[in-house]
Amino acid sequence: MKSTCCHRHETVVTRREALVRSGSGLGAAALGFLLARDQARAAGDAQALPATAINSLAPKQPHFAPRAKCVISLFMQGGPSQMDTFDPKPELQKLNGKPLPDSFQSADLKLQFMSAAGGTLMGSPFAFQKRGQSGLEVSDLFPNVAAFADDLAVIRSCYHESFIHGPALSLMHSGNLLLGHPSVGSWVVSGLGCESDNLPAFMVMTDGVIRGSSSAYSSGFLPAVYQGTLIRTEGAAIQNLSPPPQITRAEQRTLIDQIGRWNQSHLAARPDDTNLAARIANYELAFRMQAAAPDLIDLAQETQAVRELYGVDKEPTARFGRMCLLARRMVERGVRFIELYSNDWDGHGDCPGNHRGNADKTDKPIAALLADLKQRGLLDSTLVLWAGEFGRTPVMQGNKGRDHNPYGFAAWLAGGGVRGGKAIGATDELGFRAVDDKVHAHDLHATMLTLLGLNHEKLTYLFEGRQRRLTDVGGQNNLAERLTRA
Repeated sequence: MKSTCCHRHETVVTRREALVRSGSGLGAAALGFLLARDQARAAGDAQALPATAINSLAPKQPHFAPRAKCVISLFMQGGPSQMDTFDPKPELQKLNGKPLPDSFQSADLKLQFMSAAGGTLMGSPFAFQKRGQSGLEVSDLFPNVAAFADDLAVIRSCYHESFIHGPALSLMHSGNLLLGHPSVGSWVVSGLGCESDNLPAFMVMTDGVIRGSSSAYSSGFLPAVYQGTLIRTEGAAIQNLSPPPQITRAEQRTLIDQIGRWNQSHLAARPDDTNLAARIANYELAFRMQAAAPDLIDLAQETQAVRELYGVDKEPTARFGRMCLLARRMVERGVRFIELYSNDWDGHGDCPGNHRGNADKTDKPIAALLADLKQRGLLDSTLVLWAGEFGRTPVMQGNKGRDHNPYGFAAWLAGGGVRGGKAIGATDELGFRAVDDKVHAHDLHATMLTLLGLNHEKLTYLFEGRQRRLTDVGGQNNLAERLTRA
């Protein structure tokens, strides 16, 4: 169906064609909506607002008083070795180069690329030191992060069921081994909304490739508005944000008005289409971001001392340092969930060399993030999580490598009400299995939600006839009380 615009000397043919013509300026498609909303607000007429004026990302009340308001997830993709980072194993050091004892060889100890049976033990080449007043032991891989030992609560007994990257990543991000389930960031945003009107509630950055692509920050079966937004760390941070220069503001207004009418009509006939509803909401958000996003990513606003703290101007810390600094700026602007990916901790061939290179890139920026949040008074309300999809084996793979190990690995938390300077749980004397105070991925998710003021058993969504949740049918949140206890 054709319609003729009175302000232009051409015929607009279809909604699809109009969208194509708007080119890289999709964000400006919210202009008509915003003007109508502002006019309605000025007139004091709430009823004049269209149904889509309801903001799905508006702040929501938690189930109970929260300790944390937002999350920064530092995800070490590939699987960092627990016995080389935050879980010292003196017995493993003593047995370095010797065969794995018979008592550790069992049929259920499956590995990805090798057999544990007959394997040779490999101690860590990195020394552990007692750090801070607490005496928490941290590897020499992280001399800068170690300075914050009294702020870290290290969980040395994490575990789950998959020794394969894909399912393990899915489990650590969505609580499920299968794809198609919402990520933890999407669950958090669905439960709490966002405190920023101008930026996405859930933002993701990476210094490489994310295995499984967008599945790691997908909204799954939740409404699409809760999915994560990937921010580039090089070049244009957000693609397709600037309005096309060849379209005047008057022409853009005409185009937006027509697109708005089409979209509203289309949505009215499809009220359950969350992708369409999210797309309309994204037009508004994109328009707002045209002003907010350039301000967010303008690191020239930061002092030279802050830039040096994060290492944004020197290698090898430049890229991850920029990510950490942007994460702090996002927290200041009300973003709810931020995830930073470091690639790639998959140390099959040369685990010490792999980990040294990755630690050189991330240690200083992560320490800077903790210091910066702390001195700005933001760490108390920001939960920082460091983890990977699994750990590594104490037995050697090849010459100096370590295979995948989901049976026992380490993670740490800081801020968000967490009392640091403590280690919770333990693996066996070689670091193969979690044996004391075991913390499953579901328990970790339940703990995060609890610290955010959300009951993991009540944060549900009806899908395929069942009330689904991040923690599936598991999850214990008693860890939260231990983490926050002095």
